[in-house]
This record gives sequence, structure tokens and C-alpha cells, in this order.
Amino acid sequence: MRLALYTGLILAGGYAGLTPALGADPTGDWRVADGVANIRVAQCYGSMWGAVSWEKQPGGRDENNPDASKKNRPTLGMATLIDMKKKPGVDQWEGQVYNAKDGQLYSATITPAGPDQLEIKGCVMGFLCGGETWTRVGPPIPSSPANAMAKGAAKSSGTAPKPQAGQGAQAAQATGGTTTPAPAAPKAAGAAKPGQKGAADPVGDICLLPEIAGFAH
Repeated sequence: MRLALYTGLILAGGYAGLTPALGADPTGDWRVADGVANIRVAQCYGSMWGAVSWEKQPGGRDENNPDASKKNRPTLGMATLIDMKKKPGVDQWEGQVYNAKDGQLYSATITPAGPDQLEIKGCVMGFLCGGETWTRVGPPIPSSPANAMAKGAAKSSGTAPKPQAGQGAQAAQATGGTTTPAPAAPKAAGAAKPGQKGAADPVGDICLLPEIAGFAH
């Protein structure tokens, strides 16, 4: 049996994991083992999430998804690491991984193995497990503004904060009285897609992707 996020995560009867590096940061852009995609990992709403941020062959579709309404969705920007929670006392996160090869979800863990490697392990039925090592291609990602907005909403008493002097008039003048949505967080330096230096980032802050933001809310 074969499990793959976007590429080959081979399942076998056993698995030898690497020793986790203390204090390592799993966020950033990671090249999957066979080099066909990058996965952007970021902390969103208290969990680690991952989404496809670059494809070697552009234009992929989620054609193996059992949900007919999702078969034509682009794989670029698609969530692959889903709602992964940190395990107490260890630099390891556990949650689910989406296998684009068969359209199924599997239990999984991610574990930093030094600053530039990320071990991912996926399991079927809780015992048939396999994994691969990803290589860092982008620096750690600062906390998304979406996290701060979510915390602020949870603590809010229901009363909108008062704008500082002059801000309300400036905003109204700039938008004609309408509210402008918060812009996506800027791309972290060095996270440009390989072979496309200086190209616009089509994915941006993955915490603002509808699939991830909708799950968290």
C-alpha cells in the first residue's frame, strides 16, 4: 500500500524515525522527497497546517477525491497537513494527512529532524506506517495575522474598538465608507518557488486559505 501527501510516502511494516531536534521550527516551505512539490507549513489557529505552495508540473487537480465536487479543485493551495496538534513534551505534531493519490485521510505526525529536515510519518489502521524526509527550501514563517485576529475575536466583549484619531476619516476616505478586507501576510523572504525567482507567490498566507480558515471557524 502506498500513502502520499502529494508524492510517495511509502508504507511498510516498520518505521525508523529520526531523533527530533529540540526547539526546531516546522514552519516554512519544504520540498517533498521526490521533488515534485513544496509544502508550506504554518501555525494557524493553534494547529500546524500544510498546503501545496509549488508544483513541478503546474495545473494539478484533485482528481482522486471521492467527493465529486472537489475532483476539479487545483492541487496548488490544497491542504495536505490537517489540524496537527503539538504533543506534550516533544517537538512533534500529530493530526491528519490528505493523500492526493487516493483521496483519503490518514493519521500522521511531523517531526523536525534538525533545522533543515522534516520527518513525516503516516499510518493506516494505526499500525502500517511509513515516512519520508522533506528538505527546507524556505525560512520559518512568522505567526499569521489571522492568529492574532482569531485571539482578538475570542476575547472581544462584542464592542468594536475605537479607531485612533484620524484613522476613521482616513479609512472612510480611502474606501468610500466601506470596509477593506485585511491583506494577506507578505511572503517570507526566501520562500520564492524554485525556478521562478521574483515571481508572485500564488498561495501566500495559508492560514487565509478558505479550506483552512473555514475548518478553524
